[in-house]
Amino acid sequence: MEPCLSNFESIPSAAPAARHSRQANVAWGSRIVTVGGNAPVRVQSMTNTDTVDAIGTAIQIKELALAGSEMVRITVNTPEAAQQVPYIREQLDRMGIDVPLVGDFHYNGHRLLTDYPDCAQALSKYRINPGNVGKGDKKDRQFGQMIEAAIRWNKAVRIGVNWGSLDQELLADLMDTNGQRTEPWDVKQVMYEALVTSAIDSAKLAESMGLNGNQIILSCKVSGVQDLISVYRGLSKRCDYALHLGLTEAGMGTKGTVASATALSILLQEGIGDTIRVSLTPQPGEARTQEVLIASEILQSIGLRSFVPSVTACPGCGRTTSTTFQELTKQIDDFLREKMPVWKNQYPGVEKMKVAVMGCIVNGPGESKHADIGISLPGTGEAPAAPVYIDGEKSVTLRGEGIAQEFQMIVEKYIENRYGLK
Repeated sequence: MEPCLSNFESIPSAAPAARHSRQANVAWGSRIVTVGGNAPVRVQSMTNTDTVDAIGTAIQIKELALAGSEMVRITVNTPEAAQQVPYIREQLDRMGIDVPLVGDFHYNGHRLLTDYPDCAQALSKYRINPGNVGKGDKKDRQFGQMIEAAIRWNKAVRIGVNWGSLDQELLADLMDTNGQRTEPWDVKQVMYEALVTSAIDSAKLAESMGLNGNQIILSCKVSGVQDLISVYRGLSKRCDYALHLGLTEAGMGTKGTVASATALSILLQEGIGDTIRVSLTPQPGEARTQEVLIASEILQSIGLRSFVPSVTACPGCGRTTSTTFQELTKQIDDFLREKMPVWKNQYPGVEKMKVAVMGCIVNGPGESKHADIGISLPGTGEAPAAPVYIDGEKSVTLRGEGIAQEFQMIVEKYIENRYGLK
């Protein structure tokens, strides 16, 4: 019996909401990374090297940039570190790495930006934490010195509030005000308000000093998923500055990955956020670039960006006692990621390609047909044959011991034919 379509409601396709933030430019030389407005959501990362080690820092920045980081933040905490920033920039330029650098300043940023103008010029953006720029009368003066440097050198500024270093004077004032309410808020709500107020008031102060509002990016970082969602929903309703998202101190391994993906995906789906960072604690021996890969995967998974061809793979079950599909999936995934730094220029559009590596006859042919190119490997007890599908049509059936190598060659040929510059 045929279903009656008139009895069904049309189900709308899910898509992230439109963003409404202003546009800001983070530039170095001819490289301009546009943030906010209609620009793509950008991936940012941060080094964990000692900035005084200029060569080591430059090498890590190169690794992060090649992994997909579109801005890289470095710690600038001492005169010695500030002195090395121009040299780091010089080394990157020699290597052809034009990624913009963001200087992370706390406590003494006003002195470093004033005393080391070469450092101020070499950076593309300054990160200023309102909770760490001074207390009392010094606060506005020292904040003003940093804004003056941004104006002088035409640099973007991220005003980054963090609940681990929140302006205690502001928090105390809001606590006093809250105590006078007929129905006081709970402590967490006051904390949220302090974060948002600190960010917006600091941005308005910077504008009053002459900084263009389109050069300002805001962040209010916390370490709890629900806290981050609440704070950014409030922040986005009360301003139109470009916003940087990220859980601070997200954690290690699966905890940090899942928490970051959960919080950022919800906000990005609501149209909140213009740059993101996954602040992942590296596991022993793990590359710093892991946080860049996860941030990229978050954006690609919800359909906001495409960075590398996606590989749909079978999870395995009792039908797939062989590990062949697992090995081939990893081999293809590693191969695609390794090639992307070259392919993104050589084969425009390849990052949107979909590959399927499936483990048995149940979903294998169907998933392979949905992909641009896919292979359905034989499950337990199935005939030792692996049909390959290209653009929805069966192309060839592979057999024998060299299936993995043959399929990789087919993938390479497909990319060359479809995406090669004509």
